[in-house]
Amino acid sequence: MLIRQKPAIRPSEITPESQYLDRRRFIRSASLAGSGLLFAAGCSGAGDEPPAPAPAPAAPNEAADLTPNSFADITSYNNFYEFGLDKGDPARYAGQFKSQPWTVTVDGEAENTGTFDFAAIVGPHTIEERIYRLRCVEAWSMVVPWNGIPLGDVLRRFKPTSRAKFVAFETVVRPAEMPGQRAGVLDFPYREGLTIAEAMHPLTLLATGLYGVDLPNQNGAPLRLIIPWKYGFKSIKSIVRISFTETRPRTTWSDAAPNEYGFYANVNPDVDHPRWSQARERRIGSGLFAAKQPTLPFNGYGDDVAGLYSGLNLVRNF
Repeated sequence: MLIRQKPAIRPSEITPESQYLDRRRFIRSASLAGSGLLFAAGCSGAGDEPPAPAPAPAAPNEAADLTPNSFADITSYNNFYEFGLDKGDPARYAGQFKSQPWTVTVDGEAENTGTFDFAAIVGPHTIEERIYRLRCVEAWSMVVPWNGIPLGDVLRRFKPTSRAKFVAFETVVRPAEMPGQRAGVLDFPYREGLTIAEAMHPLTLLATGLYGVDLPNQNGAPLRLIIPWKYGFKSIKSIVRISFTETRPRTTWSDAAPNEYGFYANVNPDVDHPRWSQARERRIGSGLFAAKQPTLPFNGYGDDVAGLYSGLNLVRNF
């Protein structure tokens, strides 16, 4: 389907959670037979539902518990330091943020560069739906039904050259709308980066929505990354710049605390954060006293992504 400019979305237009889960259970049982990753067409016009494509590679460990967190959980408990340090600050302060109109600058080692509006970036792609578990280094996680486009499909349109070894990203800087940027806690703009192979991997998603609606401001409207085998801080939000580079780019948390946050940030239970263990994590919404579950290498996607790091010491290169 063609991507249209974002309309204003009223709470009454959001698919009720019970209806959403009923629809997902039906599709899962009818077409995927227990697959660990749901990968189906979404956001179609009424009466124009395309057939569900074959599922993407699945993380077997996710099959037992892929029920999404509630819309309230997903939109009220966020790390987005541009709006504040507390997990509730993004929802509290993001209402004044303007996510349309939106442009993204593409530069660096590519043939097609320039500044493009939102519609040109996402292009005439079908929006896909994927249910991924998002893990954060604070040892918590949630399961989110994301809507978006494989990042590689977008990047290929800019024709990166053979010199493009990495892809760098930047978040918008608008201190008038993002009060956390006035606090001086981090050096903004927020920066992140991936190797070109990571960026092109089919599991990497350029997310434009969740739960079938456009991304709420506090979740990174209108464009953010989702890399399901990495910790959440790699999934940069509100992207305004994409740069193809020959050398490894600077990243915000690696600059701010290099002993705590590495460039790769792969989910690795054998590498503890200096201030807490990463071996287990707690699902948001399960209650403060709920039992934690084991953290799996690469978030369970090792069969699909471990080859990206062949020969790399993932303890030293964390």
